[in-house]
Amino acid sequence: MANHELYIQRCIEIGKNGLGTTRPNPMVGAVIVLNNKIIGEGYTSAYGGNHAELNAINSVKNKDLLKESTLYVTLEPCSHYGKTPPCSDLIIKHSIPNVVIGCIDDNTLVAGKGIKKLREAGTNVIVGILERACKEHHKRFFTYHNKKRPYIILKWAETSDGFIAPDTKNEQKPVWITNKYSRQIVHKWRTEEQAILVGINTVIQDNPSLTVRDWTGKNPIRIVLDGDLKLSQDFNVFDDASKTIVITDKEVSSTKSNVFEEVAFYESSLAHEVCNILFEHQINSVIIEGGSKTLQTFIDENLWDEARVFTGNTCFKKGTKAPILNSKLVSQQKVSKDILKIYKND
Repeated sequence: MANHELYIQRCIEIGKNGLGTTRPNPMVGAVIVLNNKIIGEGYTSAYGGNHAELNAINSVKNKDLLKESTLYVTLEPCSHYGKTPPCSDLIIKHSIPNVVIGCIDDNTLVAGKGIKKLREAGTNVIVGILERACKEHHKRFFTYHNKKRPYIILKWAETSDGFIAPDTKNEQKPVWITNKYSRQIVHKWRTEEQAILVGINTVIQDNPSLTVRDWTGKNPIRIVLDGDLKLSQDFNVFDDASKTIVITDKEVSSTKSNVFEEVAFYESSLAHEVCNILFEHQINSVIIEGGSKTLQTFIDENLWDEARVFTGNTCFKKGTKAPILNSKLVSQQKVSKDILKIYKND
């Protein structure tokens, strides 16, 4: 691997530290190199804070060294004013002579303008190093801006004989198919994505909280599909642990903690309608946790990017069948006695 690729790979690694905190900003990673030695690093702070480039520059004590250095960054430096000044102006101010960029920012506010500004100031700019890996790293950001919808992750657990729920159960709570380690991974995922979505049947049968309990992090926004507004406010999804958005076929006023959005709920394009609502709420990623009907709705409308499927060491023999997914398996791993399979929608 060439030096440029090594340093961009390092940018990706440290950029992951911003997962779940930078949104709607991308989780950029930046590295500053002088004479084949890293002298500064930074990643995007929580939303409203410093961008990666500023954090990397601030980490270099002797600012004179910047005039002989190379800045590596996963995404094109911004050229517009937002919560912070443009990073391209900052790079020019410190006379950093070389900038190596993983991929161009497709956001129309940037879209090559940062590169143009740097080159016009005399900066040597190289673009496209580990471009595919950088686009994968910024998949939530690119999906939101290019497809005008959130990055969609389907998640479910199924038994060894292909069921996600039993026919009957005695209590209004989940029947666990997976082990405690798999469940902890799921709670970690909840801290990494902006929202979590379920249908009315999941709420009625399990009364889930849809919050983070087995990991440390922020609770996701809860999205509930309730076409006929059958759910009472007594369910856990309506507590004050997190914001809840109810998508329904009825016209109803929102409250302080619960937002109601009216869509053509019983049309064939429900998943598209939901995506439009989530885009309007500036939600750039969502985990869809089922049940089977809700998951299959997004699969059938081809509105998903990634599926994370656990298979537990359990057998129901009958019950609710798991969704049907015909797509590319990209990875598989064991979680104790469970199996986790990751699919991508190409």
